[in-house]
Amino acid sequence: MATLIGIAFKTEKDGAMISAAQAEVTQAKGVEEDIYGRPGNRQVTLLSSQQWQQACEELDKHLSWLTRRANLLIDGLSFSQQDLGKRLAIGELVLEITGETDPCNKMDLAYPGLEKALQSDWRGGVTCRVIQGAHIQLNNSVSLTY
Repeated sequence: MATLIGIAFKTEKDGAMISAAQAEVTQAKGVEEDIYGRPGNRQVTLLSSQQWQQACEELDKHLSWLTRRANLLIDGLSFSQQDLGKRLAIGELVLEITGETDPCNKMDLAYPGLEKALQSDWRGGVTCRVIQGAHIQLNNSVSLTY
C-alpha cells in the first residue's frame, strides 16, 4: 500500500519549502499557503519516493526530497505516462494527474546534474488538479484509480 510521507509548500516564489505534518488541500488554493496552488492543471505536485531515490543514486548523492520543490511525497508508487488522467486518493483528498512535472534549471542550481537525473521515467513527479479537497496528514493511505 502506498503512503503519504511528506507534505510541503512555499509561501514565496523562490522561497524555501516548508514541510508540514498536515495540510488543508482545496480546489481554490491547492495545498494551504502554497503560492502556486491556484486552480489549474498544476495545482499540486507529487513526487514518488522511489523515483526520487533513483535520481539520487544516479548522482551518488543523498538529497532531501524538498530539493525537488514538490508538494507531496508518496512512498510505494511510481509514476509514468500511463497515469495521465488517473485519480489519486490521499485519505479523503482526490487529485487528477494532469502531467509530468518537468525538471528545470533550478534543479541544477540545487545540485549539479539533478535536472538530467530527473528527466527520465517521470522521476521529476507529476502535476495534479484537485477534484475533491480534504484535510491530509502524514501516513494517509494513497491509492491510484482510473
